[in-house]
Amino acid sequence: MSGSPRLVLASGSPRRSELLDQMGLTHEVRPAYLDEAHRTGESWEDHVERLAREKAEAVASEATDALVVGGDTVVVLDGEVLGKPADGNEAIGMLLSLSGRSHTVLSGVALVGPHGALSSIGRAEVRFRTFGVEEARAYVATREPMDKAGAYGIQGLGAALVEGLDGDYYSVVGLPVGRLLDLLAQAGWRYTFGSLEPA
Repeated sequence: MSGSPRLVLASGSPRRSELLDQMGLTHEVRPAYLDEAHRTGESWEDHVERLAREKAEAVASEATDALVVGGDTVVVLDGEVLGKPADGNEAIGMLLSLSGRSHTVLSGVALVGPHGALSSIGRAEVRFRTFGVEEARAYVATREPMDKAGAYGIQGLGAALVEGLDGDYYSVVGLPVGRLLDLLAQAGWRYTFGSLEPA
């Protein structure tokens, strides 16, 4: 094992790619397309970890010389997942259901390569401040919520809705960075603030 590995992100999420860029890690983006349906009896933790792993494995089957990173994120309120809103009205409804309350964000991350498949989960409890329909409508008008689970982006304008957070901030963005670094270390790679080197 020598030199920097070829890194592939098995996700079309701009947020995940931006986080890898922020870490200084050059990578290719190659989204995986698979059935993301929730299985009967599957916990949401198991769900996000399984999907992250399956996405990475799907891309790794065609990129056998690479380290492939997969991810999946869900927003859970009262035991139910809030997905990406279908339209503006659904986005407003989701935001109002979160207003003044706490919800859970779970992010699965997987690393697949010559070492095999490794995976983990990041978690955060996010508290929203109380707001009304006019504020929710104004936020939805920016279009930021429309491609995001739970109808908000904590790293964007949606930061204004957040009152507090306990846990892994980067799980809410969509890629638990600390967990990814743990997986890289298990696979024999050390992060050196901008690159990866053999451990």
